[in-house]
Amino acid sequence: MIERSLADLARALATKEISSVELTRLYLDRISRHNPQLNAFITVDPAISLAQARAADERLARGEGGPLTGIPLAHKDIFCAQGWLTTCGSRMLSNFVSPYDAAVIARFKAAGAVLLGKTNMDEFAMGSSNETSFYGPVRNPWELNCVPGGSSGGSAAAVAARLAPAATGTDTGGSIRQPAALCNLTGMKPTYGVVSRYGMIAFASSLDQAGPLARSAADCAVLLNAMAGFDERDSTSLERPTEDYGRDINTATADKPLAGLRIGLPAEFFGDGGSPEVMQLVDAAIADYRRLGAETVAVSLPSMSLSVAAYYVIAPAEASSNLARFDGVRYGHRAPQYRDLDDMYSKSRAQGFGAEVKRRLLIGTYVLSHGYYDAYYLQAQRIRRLIASDFAAAFRQCDVIIGPTSPSTAFRLGEKAADPVQMYLSDIYTIAVNLAGLPGISIPCGFAGGLPVGLQLIGNYFDEARLLGTAHRYQQATTWHLQHPDQFDD
Repeated sequence: MIERSLADLARALATKEISSVELTRLYLDRISRHNPQLNAFITVDPAISLAQARAADERLARGEGGPLTGIPLAHKDIFCAQGWLTTCGSRMLSNFVSPYDAAVIARFKAAGAVLLGKTNMDEFAMGSSNETSFYGPVRNPWELNCVPGGSSGGSAAAVAARLAPAATGTDTGGSIRQPAALCNLTGMKPTYGVVSRYGMIAFASSLDQAGPLARSAADCAVLLNAMAGFDERDSTSLERPTEDYGRDINTATADKPLAGLRIGLPAEFFGDGGSPEVMQLVDAAIADYRRLGAETVAVSLPSMSLSVAAYYVIAPAEASSNLARFDGVRYGHRAPQYRDLDDMYSKSRAQGFGAEVKRRLLIGTYVLSHGYYDAYYLQAQRIRRLIASDFAAAFRQCDVIIGPTSPSTAFRLGEKAADPVQMYLSDIYTIAVNLAGLPGISIPCGFAGGLPVGLQLIGNYFDEARLLGTAHRYQQATTWHLQHPDQFDD
């Protein structure tokens, strides 16, 4: 049962091969057995999950089921969920029980999905390895001494180890795609504004975007159909017609199913940044796409080399503003002893935030300060426009851009913890997509040294359906996405 797709699980529920309660118990049992090794979940509440499963079974009995009714899903602990502890991986929110549902949670509830638990994450989504969490690091199911990627590493580890059939994540600079690559999953960052950010604890408001993590592009399409949609409570939410993101997946195949597709290969993705083992597998995946009928064309993203520098000005600046609300007054951690209001602010924030969050808040406050705003923040925004313009020019020559997701396979826990710059470079191939607001997806394309490698596909604005279809055709022709870590088979 744990190897079935979301569509297969939906059929099993509809035909009463299994009930939602039985399916939910199956995953809760697996979490109980395996989470101590992985640390993928922060909060599990079997009573709430099983109550939702019973309600889903009643809904199915009335013939009111949909594609996700009764299916248990894990959610990154950045999404507020009514009655659930919502920590954002931080001591600051370690006692916060949300009084309301985020838009994403509400949409899955409306679809009849069961909330299986809240997954571990880098503190306030700031990290590339899931080592900055107040609750300790998440371990990669493929190699427990390695990182799963961040900041959605808990969600990725949970799905990879089959502790959940699918999960949600958020992507600010690659935080869905990079863990997907390091854990052998399919993970998608939609176009900015396609999924509401309401109730998603903010890190960098102009970059954050929620998306799905699953075992295949077909499963991601099912999740995105439920997640996407206009929300008037989110000023950045885009009002667009409803669409079926699986439409290109459900079309009939042919001998050359991707004939006519133009794949762009940016020179900047194929230089010295990636390890030879990773680049060899990426080249092999590109050859597979050619065999499926796609044409490859050379394109250029000349400003991409500036993306990491621009990101680490813009994202900390926005974080500095967003995290100012965590002061110990209304909710969250408050220092137990203090002299006056200013002392309470200082001590609460000093105790409530971890080292990486403090580092980024200091950088963000600095670049927004008088005398430095023009020199750093505005300059970074100008670079951001150049990056978006480069992508626009590239998409006049191609339909999809392909390259590596991560420059290496999963690195060992603690390997980069003492060198923030090396850690930041883990997202060198993904950050530009967030700065431009484009959709991107990572899919499995092989193994190097026994660890997974991800292939990144980038599309033009609102081209999620094409990306998912392009990923699906590759997954029909290969079996990389079907591989799983066998130590969690029991």
